[in-house]
Amino acid sequence: MLKYKPEPRKPMPRITYIENDGTAHRLEIRNGLSLMEGAVRNGIAGIDAECGGVCACGTCRVMIAPEWAAAVGTAKAMEAAMLELDDEARSTSRLACQIEVTALLDGLIVYVPDSQYRP
Repeated sequence: MLKYKPEPRKPMPRITYIENDGTAHRLEIRNGLSLMEGAVRNGIAGIDAECGGVCACGTCRVMIAPEWAAAVGTAKAMEAAMLELDDEARSTSRLACQIEVTALLDGLIVYVPDSQYRP
């Protein structure tokens, strides 16, 4: 007789979101979610995500810690076009909805801007 043996729980990648005031939130985010989904599900202030993650509003902007830029990769055309609308975009600016969490991003650090809106 075969007995059910559950698969061992795989550790989730740990992502650190740092708010503009320096408050750090180190969270375990499930593989396959976007950085935006992880932030919204955990109530991270500053990630508004008005479009729900379809790269249409630019309200989930983050800055990737420079040492993680290569691991995260570069923005695709649609995301890059959204980022061009941001006068304060940096070389490490990305839309959190376009970054999928994987085991390779365990330890990732992202910075949340003070506001997703510009006057």
